[in-house]
Amino acid sequence: MSEDNPKNFYRGRLAPTPSGYLHVGHARTFCTAWKRARKLDGTLILRMDDLDPSRCREEFADACKEDIRKMGITWDEGPDVEQSAHGPYLQSQCSDLYYEALVRLWRKGFAYACKKTRKEIRGAGLSNPTKDEFLFPQEFRSSQVEDLSQTPSKKVNWRFRTNWGDKISFPDNRKGNVQFEVGRDFSDFLIWRKDGFSSYELATVVDDQRMKVSEVVRGEDLLVSSARQCLIFDALGWPRPEFYHCELVLDDKGRKLSKSTRSIARSFATS
Repeated sequence: MSEDNPKNFYRGRLAPTPSGYLHVGHARTFCTAWKRARKLDGTLILRMDDLDPSRCREEFADACKEDIRKMGITWDEGPDVEQSAHGPYLQSQCSDLYYEALVRLWRKGFAYACKKTRKEIRGAGLSNPTKDEFLFPQEFRSSQVEDLSQTPSKKVNWRFRTNWGDKISFPDNRKGNVQFEVGRDFSDFLIWRKDGFSSYELATVVDDQRMKVSEVVRGEDLLVSSARQCLIFDALGWPRPEFYHCELVLDDKGRKLSKSTRSIARSFATS
C-alpha cells in the first residue's frame, strides 16, 4: 500500500491454504504482510482458504495458526477473533457468495460453461512462455446461446471469457508496473469447477472485496493469478486492491520451495 494513503485505511490479509504445513516461502510472505500492516497501523486479517474439502484438513488449519503465532505474527480479524465484522473467514462457508458472483459474471457475458477436458486442452499444444500452463484455445469456447432465464448449473466447469491480445497491467508495490498479455501468458480460465466449488481465482476476488482488503501480499509465483483476478474485479465493477509480490524463496537447486516442514516457518520468528 502506498504510504501516501491514510494509515487506518490499510487492510491486509494472511490467507493460508490448510492442505499441508507452512513452508519457508509462506513464512516470508506472512512476515511481510504483517510488517506492512503494522508499519501503516492497519488491520491484518486471517482467512483460511479451505476451498477444497478433499485436500484441506482441520489439523493443518490449526497447525497454520499455531506456527503463525510462533513467528510473532498477530491478526486483528479472523475465525477465532470475536466481533470480526467481515466474516465468514473460512472459504468453506462461503460457497453461496461465490455462486452469486458466478451468476453475475454469467449474466454479464463473462462466464461460459466448458466441457473440455484437461487432456483435450493439453492436446491443443498451446502453452505460455514459461511452459508451466496450457492455454485454453479460443476455438474451444462454447457456441451455445445461453438462456439467461435459467441459472448456471453448479455441476459443470465455468470459464472466464478473455479477449486475446488485451494487455493487463497493474502496479506492484515491490516490482513496479507489471504487464501480461491475454493469449500469450494466459487465456480463458476456470472460475467454477464441476464438483460444485469455486475456483481459487473467483473465491479470492469475492473475499478480498467483501473483506475490504486494500493490499494483497503474495509470492511472485502468483503474478499471473493477480492479472486474472484484476479481470474479475473489473468485470464485477469492483475496485482492484493494490499488490505486493514477494520474491520467491528457492532451494539450493534454484527451484521454488513446495515441500512443507513445520520447523522451517519457525526460523522466521519476528520476536
